[in-house]
Amino acid sequence: MAHARLGQWLSLLVCLLILLKAESHPVGITLVENAVAKGAVCLDGSAPAYHFDKGFGAGVNNWLVHIEGGGWCNSVATCLDRKNTYYGSSNKMEKSLSFYAVLSNKQKFNPDFYNWNRIKVRYCDGASFTGDVEAVNPATNLHFRGARVFRAIIDDLLAKGMKNAHSALLSGCSAGGLTSILHCDNFRSLLPVGTKVKCLADAGYFINAKTVSGSRYIQAFYGEVVALHGSAKNLPASCTSKLSPGLCFFPQNVVPVIRTPIFLVNAAYDSWQIKNILAPDIADPKGAWKKCKLDIKNCSPSQLQTMQEYRLQFLRALLTHASTSTSHGLFMDSCYAHCQIVTQDTWLAASSPVLGKKTIGKAVGDWYHDRTPFQKIDCAYPCNPTCQNRVYNSNEQQD
Repeated sequence: MAHARLGQWLSLLVCLLILLKAESHPVGITLVENAVAKGAVCLDGSAPAYHFDKGFGAGVNNWLVHIEGGGWCNSVATCLDRKNTYYGSSNKMEKSLSFYAVLSNKQKFNPDFYNWNRIKVRYCDGASFTGDVEAVNPATNLHFRGARVFRAIIDDLLAKGMKNAHSALLSGCSAGGLTSILHCDNFRSLLPVGTKVKCLADAGYFINAKTVSGSRYIQAFYGEVVALHGSAKNLPASCTSKLSPGLCFFPQNVVPVIRTPIFLVNAAYDSWQIKNILAPDIADPKGAWKKCKLDIKNCSPSQLQTMQEYRLQFLRALLTHASTSTSHGLFMDSCYAHCQIVTQDTWLAASSPVLGKKTIGKAVGDWYHDRTPFQKIDCAYPCNPTCQNRVYNSNEQQD
């Protein structure tokens, strides 16, 4: 019986690997070497990097720039931990990455953007590309220059043809989704007048909520990130003129002042937020939430009730602060997930989450191309069978 079950799992794994290979394609890395002289460098002082798959056919003058995610560092110690990884050094990055889902070059899997110029920007600064500190401590050799990195990469892409863009979309997942929010208007300002520019933030709407122990952990954490990286001057002035810089790292305080159309994709029970904002280890020293955080099906009735209350906090942060403009889009499902536009089965597939009879890929495409607006909020867990109790753990920090 056990052998039969193992054989079934192995067959499923082989099928999934074959499918992934069919859906993805490798794209080589590009180092922006000339950025180093401008001080636009990763945490360790190495050159910024991105992966670029050129557009073709009708999409040759359209550009999709996707920002990689990967959390943040809020202290010298945590930034040193990142410094010698691909989250802090282009020397540690893979020479090629597979493109799929929103970055796929196949019409079947990505009908609205498959033939665009598609770029994945590597994340190596630790502050969602907002930092800019001139001084470098020789003892640590840490460079906090994310804002310069963002500008250097965009300048490089402009020189490679984006200056002629007819259409452009800035997207990102997780910390990259936050980047696409914080840099949305800035991105539009760097493109030619007349270019159709919109932004897409996936799992980037982190809310300012208390932990299960009642502490303001994420608020303090973001405040430390902003202070360490010198981010204040690169956050929207319309926010920092009213609130402390650390609070302007929260989308609920920034989205209302964004002028560029933006589409927010988020799970109401975002697994990263549950693990790191609601019930971080520091607020759960006895590990009572450990099993629940691994899979929502493991949650006790009281834990599930706490998560339902978190969903309501999320809705208040979204609806109280976010713009209700029809130029913005919203796909808020009730899955337990994190980052849904970078995985084919959640972006556009027969098994994808559905709201209003549309997958995320279809909803985003219709919104971007002005076919139909889309603003949908799912009912509470476990009402949506298309979620299929998805759990993503291994790649949560990566895309």
